[in-house]
Amino acid sequence: MNTTARRVSRRPHFRLVPIVAAVTGLLAGMAQAQQAQPGAPKKDDEKLEKITVTATKREESIQDVPVAVTVVSGERMEQLNLNNMSTITSQVPTLNFRANASNKDTALFIRGVGTISTSPGVEPTVSTVVDGVVFPRPGMATVDLMDVDRIEILRGPQGTLFGKNASAGVLNIVSVPISSALERYVDASWFEGREQRIRAGISGELTNGVLASLTAFMGQYDGNVENTFLGRKVNGYDRTGARVKFELKPAKDVKVTLIGDYTRADDNGIRGPYVRASAAINATHAPIVPSLENRTVSTDVDERVHDTNSGVSAQVDWSGGRGTFTSITALREWRNTQFQDIDGTAPTPLSSQIAQLSDRGELKSDVFTQEFRFASAKGKSFDYVAGAYFMRNETDEVYRRDVARCNGTLAALPNGLTPCAATLSDFGRAEYGTLSESTSLFGEATFHASPSLRGIFGLRYTTDELSYYHSRFSTQAAAIPGVQPTRNRVSGSTEETGVSGRIGPQFDLSKNVMLYATFSRGYKGPAYNAFFNMQPTADIALEPETSKGYEIGFKSTLLNDRMTLNLAAFDTKYKGYQANYPDLVGGVVVTRFINAGDVSTKGFELDMEAKVSRQFSVALSLANTKARVDRFNCPTGATCPALDGQPLPSAPDWKGVLRANWWTDLANGMRLTLGADTTYSSAVQFDLSTSPNTIQPSYRIYNAFIALSTGEWRVSLVGKNLGDKSYAAFLLPGANTQRSVPRDDKRFFGVNFRYSF
Repeated sequence: MNTTARRVSRRPHFRLVPIVAAVTGLLAGMAQAQQAQPGAPKKDDEKLEKITVTATKREESIQDVPVAVTVVSGERMEQLNLNNMSTITSQVPTLNFRANASNKDTALFIRGVGTISTSPGVEPTVSTVVDGVVFPRPGMATVDLMDVDRIEILRGPQGTLFGKNASAGVLNIVSVPISSALERYVDASWFEGREQRIRAGISGELTNGVLASLTAFMGQYDGNVENTFLGRKVNGYDRTGARVKFELKPAKDVKVTLIGDYTRADDNGIRGPYVRASAAINATHAPIVPSLENRTVSTDVDERVHDTNSGVSAQVDWSGGRGTFTSITALREWRNTQFQDIDGTAPTPLSSQIAQLSDRGELKSDVFTQEFRFASAKGKSFDYVAGAYFMRNETDEVYRRDVARCNGTLAALPNGLTPCAATLSDFGRAEYGTLSESTSLFGEATFHASPSLRGIFGLRYTTDELSYYHSRFSTQAAAIPGVQPTRNRVSGSTEETGVSGRIGPQFDLSKNVMLYATFSRGYKGPAYNAFFNMQPTADIALEPETSKGYEIGFKSTLLNDRMTLNLAAFDTKYKGYQANYPDLVGGVVVTRFINAGDVSTKGFELDMEAKVSRQFSVALSLANTKARVDRFNCPTGATCPALDGQPLPSAPDWKGVLRANWWTDLANGMRLTLGADTTYSSAVQFDLSTSPNTIQPSYRIYNAFIALSTGEWRVSLVGKNLGDKSYAAFLLPGANTQRSVPRDDKRFFGVNFRYSF
């Protein structure tokens, strides 16, 4: 095995000045020049495209729904190489993503609020819904996305209509509708770093009255982190997947939609390069130097994650004169196996300063969901959506940790390490799991007091039943590094009920200007922190997390449909906030999941899009979010700093996205399109205990593309992170800090090609 660090190659450095103001001015000038050319523009080209969403379980214009919602289109995802949730967050200021070595350990945040936990007994604060089906764990939704028409990001408590896991917001993912005409496409991309992706699809009428579509993809990437011990790149992926969809009309007023999907991911994910490390770890890593820009590791474990995610769903829509009845039945299966190097080193020889810990975890999760709802016909003085929902989620995990440590030592080496005279090999193995069942009744009504004034009232009643089991075997009677002693099987259960909903007025100032104000109550069910080193203190269920939120919104369509300007101000307080707090167990940093106390999030959001001319458009999204700890409950036996008033993890105070696009028609039916965007984020604290070592300073990322297209094909040159700015997607707290390296941690370029036929 190669133990010599290889030199990391670097491209020649050259300066770029991607200042958005300059880009915007340049594109505006090009737009004016193009306008001066003869020829009358098409009327529709002068207006913004209307966006339809299903944020209220109905199809409505985004400008009419009394909800703060942002939409990311599937077309934009293709243009910018956005393939999963970790990349979507770059386009939505109020949405943030916490990465880690495995998708099992990821988390989504809206308005600074999310849930960080690896336990199967904890539900997320942000719900992910794909074609009406709730994915109960964030890891199920962070794989590559297929066949996406749009992603609707609903901000703030959404418990009335979306219910489970929606106390901070919802990601509502809607797939591309099936075309009755035959449509086929191939979409392929190649990027620096040996990343390649290909996606293909076909849709149309399969037989009389039966529409069908099939989408398949594959993607590979070597990675952007060098493992000097293994002598190869890591932090990459190898993924494949397919999705099939059928639409049938057995009767005139009945539509049946059947969907099946399967994805497989083999990621060589890692805990991350060291940003700060002890003298012992520095000695094992020399000549690697820990820093915020470090992209090199030296580990002896082949860290990887094998993940399969599959499911089937059946949706029946029956439309009558009084409204539409909908039934959605779904089964989902998630299998996840991960291998991790917990010590993050490859000590040669093994020393007394560092015990070697390597993990293997296996997860099996099965989900059944059923939703019934009825949406009344619109156009009357009173319309409503009402229904019932049931979810059953059973998850089992087996986790093993192997430990190698010294049994006696030799004389110290020049680097300060004390090698082992002999070694001890031990392990611990835990089996644990949870079973949750959630049943709810919900409804939301709109009262039309006048043509311009409406009242909104929604309510949801939820019953949650949650149980767990846990056992652990250890080869030692006493605790050893990273492993607690043997624990006989224990189990427990809890049951809670919760009420959520919203109420408020909606008023049309004019045909194109709308105001709304709502009061919302959110609810997230009880939790058990079931994990490898689970202690008796975790046998007591956490109380539910509740929230009360106020929101005032303004939505407008201006300048003859050439501009939209939407504003929202919010103030939400959470009680019984469920959060992880870092603690030491057997010499290893673990997280204690607790009801951490009271937190709040308040601020404002702006979404603006404008057609400056027929060919030039700009868009700006901006969020100011003050997510803070109001009152912290320090867990028993822990030493806590003063956290009241401190920021919540993964919650920048400021985040914004500015985009500009310009196009012009060329000869032979071709079109040239130029696009640029920039994302800004203020400093981010990744640790609830506010460690100074887990702060990502503020940063800006610049991207651009140039595309040449016709009605059948499009080829794009894409540049990512043009300013070559390194940043962390997550900083792992502890005495030794490691960072998660995002795909765009440094500048890279690529080509995308799409052909429709």
